[in-house]
Amino acid sequence: MPKKKYRVDLSEEERQSLLHLLHSGKHSSRKLTRARILLQADAGFTDAQIAQTLTVGRVTVERLRQRFVEGGLTALTDKPRPGKKPKLRVKAEARLLAEACSKAPEGRTHWTMQLLADRLVELREVDSISDETIRRTLKKTSSSRGANNNGAFRRSMRISLPRWKTS
Repeated sequence: MPKKKYRVDLSEEERQSLLHLLHSGKHSSRKLTRARILLQADAGFTDAQIAQTLTVGRVTVERLRQRFVEGGLTALTDKPRPGKKPKLRVKAEARLLAEACSKAPEGRTHWTMQLLADRLVELREVDSISDETIRRTLKKTSSSRGANNNGAFRRSMRISLPRWKTS
């Protein structure tokens, strides 16, 4: 059997850190599993044995070995993911809110999600957009189509305090 390219040799401090992680506080199960993989790899278990014991894929064990050798204990945490770019830019989102708060088109009592989507395409704010994206955007901004107000809460200057019985 060929020697491993990425060999896990934990220092005493790293080993104690991993054991402390396993026995204290709340951590994600992914992080705990990674800690267990590193401890077992340090103990000399093969990738197949570790994968079977912890019910993970063998490739997962191999990748974690590599990440540990290259980056140390930072291998326990996930790298940030970029995510998808928003469909609506700030300007288009502001235009959507302005349209949603404006008077409904002629022959309609209120704006629908599809009407708003079609209006943004008509105004060339976006090439195409779904009514679901419109709904999520309006929900995120707490806007309400067809409401008489703009969605802002009115504050009353008068504060009523509860009355307590006194005996």
